[in-house]
Amino acid sequence: MFSRYLNSKREICKRLIFQLKKNYKYVSILGKEIKGDSIRVATRFTRIGDTFEAQCGFVVRVYNNKSYSEYAFSDINDNNYDYIYNEIVKKTKLSENLLNDQVNANIVKEEEIKEDFVRHLADKKLSNEEIINKFNIIKTNAHNYSDKIINVILGLEHYEVSSMFLSDKKELTQNFHWVLGIVSITSRDKENIKNVYNCYAHNSIVKCLKELEKNLNDLCETSIKLLDSTLIEPGVYDIITAPAITGLIAHEAFGHGVELDMFLKNRAKAKNYINKYVASPLITMHDGASSCLSQASYFFDDDGVLAHDTIIIEKGILKRGISDLVSAMELKMEPTGNGRRQNPFHKSYSRMTNTFFEAGTDNLKDMIKSVDYGYMLCQMDNGMEDPKNWNIQCTCAYAKEIKKGKFTGKIVAPVVMSGNVLDLLQSITAVSKEFEIHGSGHCGKGHKEWVPVSDGGPYLKARCKLG
Repeated sequence: MFSRYLNSKREICKRLIFQLKKNYKYVSILGKEIKGDSIRVATRFTRIGDTFEAQCGFVVRVYNNKSYSEYAFSDINDNNYDYIYNEIVKKTKLSENLLNDQVNANIVKEEEIKEDFVRHLADKKLSNEEIINKFNIIKTNAHNYSDKIINVILGLEHYEVSSMFLSDKKELTQNFHWVLGIVSITSRDKENIKNVYNCYAHNSIVKCLKELEKNLNDLCETSIKLLDSTLIEPGVYDIITAPAITGLIAHEAFGHGVELDMFLKNRAKAKNYINKYVASPLITMHDGASSCLSQASYFFDDDGVLAHDTIIIEKGILKRGISDLVSAMELKMEPTGNGRRQNPFHKSYSRMTNTFFEAGTDNLKDMIKSVDYGYMLCQMDNGMEDPKNWNIQCTCAYAKEIKKGKFTGKIVAPVVMSGNVLDLLQSITAVSKEFEIHGSGHCGKGHKEWVPVSDGGPYLKARCKLG
């Protein structure tokens, strides 16, 4: 259900917009409330708290005939209304020197729209007690699998997002739920300690718990096998990427590098490659809050722009980037609904949402058979990119050795992919029909500005430097 708190502030926010419009040609207000629970059950503790996503506040954006200014606050009521109004007028009045340094931004052009969006949980909401009881059963089963398993952590994050965007032409609200489940297994053999995890993300508590339980034995087995893992011999190999690694590549290779505020700052090489081949013709890449159902799916972004499905790469050709509202106006492009804030007290930036490669037509078994010697890369750890020079580095938790089209049973861990983005994407020779989206992560802009994202795709066959 849409936030009763935000709904109670709707009319006073409209009044503020009406009054500010006497001084500014454009005024908008974003209000956002996120609430929910975080449950952790581990070998040695149980913890219940607020969701990591929890936040509440408002931000006003005004246009001073040349540029945009913003003012954020945590609450508005009859007692502080005059103070907030006067502070907005005072804080957004810039000196002549500052005005001369501002870009000449255009005024937002909006169509009239009034709409409410709701996405409920797909099935029943379980109590915290029911979730903890289920976690305790799963934890016991994991420890019973092997005495080498020394720690188990199970987590479930359920949060509900409500946001409201108001201007003199728009009145939008949205309310939706998301659930994240995680299981982490740590095993030990003498002084050798290894960890492996799985994440599950759905619009359903029940489905997350079922998947945690269903895949537990496979995860325990992998954890034990990792105790015998070795380091990879550095070199260039044929690789097959599991969907989690495929998503990591999509996110790092053409994620931040096509956020259009990077184009404005001349910090992205992709700016010079629009309508040029950057990948194998087998590759089509999407980003957008409406491109799939995940934790980064929403009805409108934090700029009040409706969600899009943007095709970034089409059959190997770089077509376009993703944008917040102001960057799109500056570049004279249509905004893509990618304006996102960590919370109302942070700036809106061009940010990724659901970033993935489209499924292909190849069969995974045939892809494995085609590898004479190489590795299947599994479980993402971390990644980083250099948008200005197109270098990429992705760390995988482990990889499975393939010889003459078959898995040998040998595991190497950890594994680092590195090299040039174009070399990697243009080396892709097969794209599977199998396809997965992983919607359980967060992404920062630089070292901060964390927002929920998802990524994924099919299995890819490529060639890359591993170490």
